[in-house]
Amino acid sequence: QVQLVESGGGLVQAGGSLRLSCAASGRTFSNYAMGWFRQAPGKEREFVAAITWRIGNTYYADSVKGRFTISRDNTKNTVYLQLNSLKPEDTADYYCAATRVYSDYVIPRPNREYDYWGQGTQVTVSS
Repeated sequence: QVQLVESGGGLVQAGGSLRLSCAASGRTFSNYAMGWFRQAPGKEREFVAAITWRIGNTYYADSVKGRFTISRDNTKNTVYLQLNSLKPEDTADYYCAATRVYSDYVIPRPNREYDYWGQGTQVTVSS
């Protein structure tokens, strides 16, 4: 059974940093991409960033490019999202998700293309 467990959320002032972690278990993820999504109150869940396990190819939403960095540690089956230069508009519940990919150069972005989801971790950025 696939499990994705997020951690690392919290309250931070604008301009600060956080590192989110997603521990994955239950299967081999070498043919998978791992994505981070977020959902702010009253808004739809949106794509933030994704990475492929095999070669570490990455993709970012324009809103976080240059501020957030996604990475993975294959030995720990863990994906990270480093959040820098945080803004109040980054406040949301952040979710980790996994999807099978058939190319390391085509990374899905829509929520519906991800099969497995974690429970989320809350990030609050104060102004």
